[in-house]
Amino acid sequence: MLMHACYTAGHFPVSVDSPMLAPKALLDALSDQASRLFSSDTAQPRAELESQFKVLMQGAFSKLDLVSREEFDSQMVVLARTRARLEALEKQVAELEARLNPTPQDE
Repeated sequence: MLMHACYTAGHFPVSVDSPMLAPKALLDALSDQASRLFSSDTAQPRAELESQFKVLMQGAFSKLDLVSREEFDSQMVVLARTRARLEALEKQVAELEARLNPTPQDE
């Protein structure tokens, strides 16, 4: 599943129960865990390593403020509609202001 980071500027609040780590801190923690995983003394089968790495990555992603591609696309549609509505309202306000405050040339 593709994930997109949404930086919190009031649009996608960070969950209270999962604090967001700074990207460098997250990468450092992920690197430390991966080093421990791959430097173990026992030779683990590839499938087990892949499974552990997947769990490791899921844990790292859960600490980020991410949304699914589906949610991202949905919000893009909402944003496009909102922009179109805003532009229409701005045009309507400009027309009303022009009627209320005619310029000397219009008289």
